[in-house]
Amino acid sequence: MRLRAILPTPDRGPDRLDAPPTGGAFAEAALAKHKQEGLALAVKARWAAMTLIILLLPFINFSFEVLYFQALAVCFVVIGWIQLRFARVGRSNAELLLLLCDLALMTIVLVVPNPLADNAWPLAMEYRSEGFMYFYILLASGTLAYSWRTVRGVGVVTTVLWLLALAAVWTVSDENVALSAATNAAFLPDRELANILNPNHLLYYIRVQEVFVFLVVAITLSISVRRYGRLVMDHAGIERERANLARYFSPNVVEELSQNDEPLKQIRTQDIAVLFVDIVGFTRYAADRNPKEVINTLRAFHKRMEAEVFRHHGTLDKYLGDGLMATFGTPIAGDRDAINALRCARAMIEAITAWNDERALGGAAPIRASFGLHYGPAVLGDIGSDRLEFAVVGNSVNIASRVEALTRGLSVRLAATDALVSQARREAGARDPALADLARHDGVAIRGLDREMTLWTVR
Repeated sequence: MRLRAILPTPDRGPDRLDAPPTGGAFAEAALAKHKQEGLALAVKARWAAMTLIILLLPFINFSFEVLYFQALAVCFVVIGWIQLRFARVGRSNAELLLLLCDLALMTIVLVVPNPLADNAWPLAMEYRSEGFMYFYILLASGTLAYSWRTVRGVGVVTTVLWLLALAAVWTVSDENVALSAATNAAFLPDRELANILNPNHLLYYIRVQEVFVFLVVAITLSISVRRYGRLVMDHAGIERERANLARYFSPNVVEELSQNDEPLKQIRTQDIAVLFVDIVGFTRYAADRNPKEVINTLRAFHKRMEAEVFRHHGTLDKYLGDGLMATFGTPIAGDRDAINALRCARAMIEAITAWNDERALGGAAPIRASFGLHYGPAVLGDIGSDRLEFAVVGNSVNIASRVEALTRGLSVRLAATDALVSQARREAGARDPALADLARHDGVAIRGLDREMTLWTVR
């Protein structure tokens, strides 16, 4: 069963005209979701209240006349059930009918005398018996699930119905002359007090005041609901932006950035871990296959690698054709960046192994990837003018890229510099599983460096 919000008048959508344009369909879906939840809450509250009334009425007034009010309570329950089944966001004349049924039934309860009761109250006394306050319950429940137009509609329709009831009572009611005479005899010459206490008087000025205050409250609440809808749309827009940001940063980094007032464009230098991943022999692989198969393979590869980057608290810097670059410690430096990078690379190896097992079942060729890691200083900051891009630059990035390229000559899958391995040991201890089975290679020449380096590899 799909729960949707009730609108008071034919509408073109969930308050679209009042929504910030930046929210889009993402924000509209969020607003619809809030309205659905509110409708469910309002109807459940109605069911609970009506059930309580039905059960308590015999204890409050154990007489045959309570059956009338119990039957009306059941009608309210039925209207709520219909709302659950047929209410929706958008244009719906059926929902307007349900709203009118709610308010009309409440008017009947408060104005029409109970046919099972044996009292002889004047009809004017029934009308002015302080029951109007119950309309505020329907108004309040409307704020939970409806659009601001519905809340305003409740105010307008209630005002019209109550004034029509006033006119009807004034037209059809007969004055009980004996009651008027007794009241005047008791309270004159204070005519105002006599009128207030006279059961035959409708007290028009008080009735008009009731509906005027109700209408003011309804309009005020409609403005509040309208502002709430805008806040929901704004919040949904922020969540959309966070979701887009999460495509590049790990969830914990996104959370920290969302609470940080410092801009990313603040240029700084800090130590980070850099990881390069590349598919070995991809040019030859792509040459023998159709473009669609190549793209699907790349997507599957990137999806698995990206998942491991985020799972190990890294930042996806960029895709590099058949590879990618990830950084650890950006934009916020942590105390486990090096070990996270090494664990990520080893998890990527395991993910590729599992993926190749799946590919083998379909007769596809295995995919082999190489990994290069380094830890060292890098410059971080935004580059560009109108279109900004968060960039990580420096020699540490170049070293990681060139270490990855050396894996072919060393016939290994993973190569990490001594700087990264030493930092990982300081962060996690020498017994960490990610540091196991590393082979040492001394005196390795790195293109562009005037010194040789020590590398640690995994076959």
